Amino acid sequence: MYSVYIPEEIIKDKNLIPLWEKVKASVPVSEDDLRLMLSTDDVMGLGAIASYVRTAVNGRRGFYGVNMNLNYTNICELRCPLCAFSCDSGDPRAYIYSLDEIESRVKAEADKGIDEVHIVGGLHPDLKLDYFEEMLRRIKKIKSDMFIVAFTAVEYDYFAKINNISIEEVFRRLIDAGLGALPGGGAEIFAEEKRSVIAPKKISGKRWLEIMKIAHSFGLKTNATLLYNHIEDMDDIVHHLSELRAVQDETGGFKTFVPLSYHDENTGIKAKKKSSTGFDDIRLYASARIYLHNIPHIKALWMYIGEKMAQVLLNFGVDDIGATYNYEQVVHSAGAATADYGSEQFLRRLIESAGFEPERVTAAYEVKK
Repeated sequence: MYSVYIPEEIIKDKNLIPLWEKVKASVPVSEDDLRLMLSTDDVMGLGAIASYVRTAVNGRRGFYGVNMNLNYTNICELRCPLCAFSCDSGDPRAYIYSLDEIESRVKAEADKGIDEVHIVGGLHPDLKLDYFEEMLRRIKKIKSDMFIVAFTAVEYDYFAKINNISIEEVFRRLIDAGLGALPGGGAEIFAEEKRSVIAPKKISGKRWLEIMKIAHSFGLKTNATLLYNHIEDMDDIVHHLSELRAVQDETGGFKTFVPLSYHDENTGIKAKKKSSTGFDDIRLYASARIYLHNIPHIKALWMYIGEKMAQVLLNFGVDDIGATYNYEQVVHSAGAATADYGSEQFLRRLIESAGFEPERVTAAYEVKK
């Protein structure tokens, strides 16, 4: 167990002192405490508390991965207003990767030494479950210890429906094919009034949570996400984090919480601000680290927020900055200005120059050398 000393004079907002006392006593903070954290101007005091929690859980380690993104198709039945990646089948941008093409792409990256493949894509009615089973099996044949993080809860719900089988059967078959963990995409915001605007055809927040609980019952660890800086308000964020904490109390299956800053270029939903401020980002990540005491990792994807902010957030509760993500397309379709690939050396330098100890891991936080 690590520890960090916080002189109380660092905490300028005296309303944070009772919250700090709870944290020291390992008492979960309340929803009212979360609202206070999300609105305080004392980001240094808040950050000191978040750093205390981060250090207690993960020490000075900064986690990163060496992986590739595999977005197997951009054709999607949902066509959510928030999404710049998806398109209709007749669109000139539309594509579907064949199994041979997927195998070729993964082999090329495996030869460069990646540990993991991160797979998400659109909801395409012609792609039945045997396509995905064969996809995973081919990846595991290329490299038997390749870790596969694949398909959002939205995709699993769709697989069950178009194949006329249960969610449980989908999980059984894909685990048998090589599935290792689930990404957290599709959570967006659980507040249904806002969800019905940004993603009207997507499964409900309640259904997303149900599918994650089923995944956890199979021993699969998953990420959880929150999309912010679109049309949500503070109450929506509080509700979202509260739902995640309640499920984690029940299942223990969330390994990482990942806030995702909304990028609105080429989408049908314009952000309430062109971009969140640095204070907004810091408050959200630090508050999440303190409130989600039962989720071990907080991830700040450097491709979403930029490399400099990712470094800063390592001092405000974050312990994971993401991975190399070769060929990332989703956030870059929406206007992310970051590179779509980062080398291992680049990620290690980011972590080290921020004063932390880089550790290469898979999405299961298995250490890789």
